[in-house]
Amino acid sequence: MRQRWSKQTILDTAVELLSGSEGDELFSMRKLAAKLGTDSSSLYRHFRNRTELMLAIVDHVLVQAMHGYRRQGTWRARLVDLALRSWDAYAALPQLAKDTSHYPGSGPGSQLVIEETLQALSDAGVPEELIPEWYHRLVTLSVSLISTHAASQSSGPTEQKRRLETFRVITLGADPADYPALAHYARRIEPIGFTRESFLATVELVLDAVPVPGTKLNLCSPEG
Repeated sequence: MRQRWSKQTILDTAVELLSGSEGDELFSMRKLAAKLGTDSSSLYRHFRNRTELMLAIVDHVLVQAMHGYRRQGTWRARLVDLALRSWDAYAALPQLAKDTSHYPGSGPGSQLVIEETLQALSDAGVPEELIPEWYHRLVTLSVSLISTHAASQSSGPTEQKRRLETFRVITLGADPADYPALAHYARRIEPIGFTRESFLATVELVLDAVPVPGTKLNLCSPEG
């Protein structure tokens, strides 16, 4: 008799499968079913399609990332904590992270991240009418950087090498007469990709502009 897996077991197995993916290896319901020792039809008892499954996996990862979270410290420290929890959760799952922008929040993990982000902005003293705008800025920044980094890491080694070689050709081969700045910095710049440290530095730059009491709101308005 075919074993019926719980939703929790399916999601845990999906994360395990994604964490072991390499290069351009694609995640599929067929591979997940094989990992569970069953067939794809059994997954449709819990998820109507691949999109619904991916939404659940993304939220499952967020639930795990938020485990042990406490609302403590300054508003800024809390927002940094939230951003780094998301980065750390997806760093080991590039195949999932590169597609996070396609799968919006869909469960308790997403609810908690949204709630804590909004609450931190409110506690910071951000004007009520600007909180939604700043929530979207922070979330868009985090998701964009995480997915961009993941995309650069999820291609196979051959593809990564090819991209790097192409990048080196256009940078190291730049004519100083036409591209003086590029020629000067060519050996010190890399293709698109973020480390945890550079991700944090970028988040900190945006947090510097959050319109808390004492800052110039005209520089941070939605039209700015």
